[in-house]
Amino acid sequence: VPMFKFLHRKALVKRGLAPGKTRRRRAPNDRLRNLEYAPWMRVTIFVAFVVGLSLLIFSGQQPEPTRSFVFALLLVATAVAQLWINQPKTFLRNSRVFLVFGIIYLQLVATKILLVLCESNVFTLLKPETAWLIAPYAFAPLVLCVLLGRNHGLYGTVFVSLFSSILVNRIDAPMLFIGLVSGFTAVLLTQTVRRRSRLIRAGLCVGLSIWLLALTFGLIGPFNFFDPAQTNWSMIGIQSAFAVGNGIVTAMLVGGALPLLEQIFQITTDISWLEASDLNHPLLRRMTIEAPGTYHHSLVVANLAESAAEAIGANGTLCRVWSFFHHGGKPADTE
Repeated sequence: VPMFKFLHRKALVKRGLAPGKTRRRRAPNDRLRNLEYAPWMRVTIFVAFVVGLSLLIFSGQQPEPTRSFVFALLLVATAVAQLWINQPKTFLRNSRVFLVFGIIYLQLVATKILLVLCESNVFTLLKPETAWLIAPYAFAPLVLCVLLGRNHGLYGTVFVSLFSSILVNRIDAPMLFIGLVSGFTAVLLTQTVRRRSRLIRAGLCVGLSIWLLALTFGLIGPFNFFDPAQTNWSMIGIQSAFAVGNGIVTAMLVGGALPLLEQIFQITTDISWLEASDLNHPLLRRMTIEAPGTYHHSLVVANLAESAAEAIGANGTLCRVWSFFHHGGKPADTE
């Protein structure tokens, strides 16, 4: 039958009763684009997140897992509502929703594994109270802040801290407070990240904040102020190393994961834009030889565009890179 349709169409074209070109078929990209905005896919992501939460809550030896799961359901509803109200553009894109909830869930899985390891006493240094020092508090805030912006980082900080505190069967005040403060510190120091070394510096500050809060809540110690010789300083040193190293290791993991996440979710961060602005790019080096006037013009435009973008709160790094290549393909004889 398709053969007859083809012949019939050909006859209509000869008679001038049909156009010569057929209607463009939907490409795979069109299907992906429809999947990106499909409401049923968004619901599937939320349901999968709830199922994953139930696995984390009901695994282990929590005394009242059902109560914790009910709290988790209320938090999920609140998180979905907040994302819909405050970040409608992100809420409508399923890939962004998957990124936000996937990163939050990944941190929850890591936290649960560390809690189980510390409670099982498999390793000598990992004791139950050590879990509060090595939980990756700043992972989701760092990733979401760098990839999607400060508001998403704050969103991840609040909800991942609440979900993490539920994993210990109750809203644990020290864990919740440490998670919030360390997450806010991470977001504050990574609003504009142009170099990966900035992530390590943010991780160090996060580690110091965890250490100070752990001292405040008595998670490091105990100290014997009346007889310092009786204080186990070696254990305190190990605990302090865990707290400070927590932020540094988390920042290193985030720095290593960013290129993969950028590629998967088609997001370009300021770090990648800065790498693209390297003047040793083959096209720019060729431009210096074949079209030096255009090259100088591109540099001037890049400086002007970056300054103008920063003055109005736009992405100056992106404007700078685009200005470098805005004359790409210009013939050299038009100099």
